[in-house]
Order: sequence, then C-alpha cells, then structure tokens
Amino acid sequence: MGAEMLDVARRHPQFEVVLAADPSAQAVERAQTTHPEVAYIQDPEALLDHNGLDAVYIASPPATHAEYAVRAMKAGMAVFAEKPLAVDLAEGEEMVRVAAATGAVNTLNFVMSDRGAALVVGRALRTGEVGSVLGVEMRFAFSQWPRAFQQDAGWVAGRAEGGFLREVASHYLFLTDRLLGPLSPVHTHLTYGAEAENTACGLFLAGSVPVALSGRVAAAPESYEWTLYGTERSYRITDWADLWLGGHSGWTRVGLDGPRGSEETRLSEFARAIRGEDSTLADFAAGLRVQQLVEHFHRETR
Repeated sequence: MGAEMLDVARRHPQFEVVLAADPSAQAVERAQTTHPEVAYIQDPEALLDHNGLDAVYIASPPATHAEYAVRAMKAGMAVFAEKPLAVDLAEGEEMVRVAAATGAVNTLNFVMSDRGAALVVGRALRTGEVGSVLGVEMRFAFSQWPRAFQQDAGWVAGRAEGGFLREVASHYLFLTDRLLGPLSPVHTHLTYGAEAENTACGLFLAGSVPVALSGRVAAAPESYEWTLYGTERSYRITDWADLWLGGHSGWTRVGLDGPRGSEETRLSEFARAIRGEDSTLADFAAGLRVQQLVEHFHRETR
C-alpha cells in the first residue's frame, strides 16, 4: 500500500511528496527506481522530525501506527493512516485522545468511505428507498492467507497484527457503522490455522438491526460480499465495488455514475480535510469503534 500510495501521491495535483521512509533497504531501493526525485531514508522517526511537513501518510504495520501518528499530530501534521487504527486498544484510545487534544486532521484509509457503490446505498437509506432495514450480512472467503500480493508482509499472517478481520472485515464493519450507526457485539467466535485466523463468525446489533459476519480461509474462490436487507429494496456489494439491487425476483447489477473510489479520490478527500472542508474519510474515532469490534474476536479467543 505504501508503494501504491507513493505512486498515486506523486501524480496528485494537490500534494508534493518530499520525503519517504522505510526501514527496508530493498523497499527504499525499489521506490528510488520508480520515483528517483523523492528523498528517501530508512528511519521513520527521523521523517517525523523533518521540518516543513504538512502531512504524513502511514502504511507501516499496525502495531506502529500509534507511535507514528501521535508523534505526527503533536508536531502539527495532518495524518492519513492505513487501517486498522491499531491492534492495542489502549493505543487506539490514545490516538483518539491526542487527535482531539491537538485538533490535528486525523483520517483512515477505509476504501468504503468513498466507493461509488457504498455512496449509492447511503443515498438509498437517506431517501427511504430501502424501507425498514432488516439486517446486514457480510461474508468473506479466501483460498489462501495472506493473499498472493501480501506474501512479503510477514506480519499480515500473524495473530499479533494480521488476519482477514483486521485487513478486510474492518472495511465493511466501518461501512455498516457509517450507514447504521455504532455496532454492539452480541457474540464473536474465531479459530486459528497454523498462524492466522482460519474461521470467524460474529453477530452485532446496530440499534435493533442484526448484523452478521462470517469469514474463512478454505478451498474456495476468494470472495467479498456485503448485503443490506430492506423491506422495500435490498443492496449487495461484491468484490469491493460491484453493486446489486435486490427485489422479490432476484438480484440485478446496477451501473454506477461517477468515480468508483480509489486511492486518488481518497487523497483528494484528505486534501479537503486539511483545508477544513467536509470529507468522506473516516476519522480516528470511527477507526476506534471498528478496532473495538475486530479485537472483540481476538479477546474472546485468548
């Protein structure tokens, strides 16, 4: 994600990338090959001490988020971080406290914050097209974990920081929180394979609306599905961005107008937040609510 965001930020008209840090010499070498005009160092803490930075993007392993984000906010920088907010609840709470105390711009890269499909569902809820909401279901399947593109990130497999709940389910828990309000855990259950999560199931309540989650690493195709059931209309988002409209006769694919939602559009939202304008991005407080839900699975398993 760091490499992808660097590429997008270099092309973005509202940002000037002046410095990047990664403790991996190989990562720095790869980045220098692609963007030689950017200055690189291997000490992230030195980056946070650099004078003249307005904002920082954090794509380090989750256990380091709090240290970097708190230091940046206290230095007066705006922060755009990858999810999850943190893995330690006390650190997540500290991030929220420091954000409030400093007034620093604090945002998280939940992809569902500006996905076109999610925005359509939000509008349908506001206009009453859905009718009464009867429930939400989210289902995930992975043929392997970590996924192929994550194989070099060893922490993604481990119990301490990784797993599909933190990496994938958090996006959809955020979406449900945004659309229906904060969720309260009723029951969560989690099993592990050799290293990472193997199966997960959970039941939550958004007010009186039941929200169910299930995920597994199995001999099955990779799939991502979030469904909102209503008395008048139902909506389903598959594969991160495809929208389906449900009725009594079945599901119909819905064409979308406007941008799909991407790292580029979320950087534009970050720029809006820095300027003090309304932004679709999640703040750290929303990230903490999601973190509390995800870590409830792990807490119940320990």
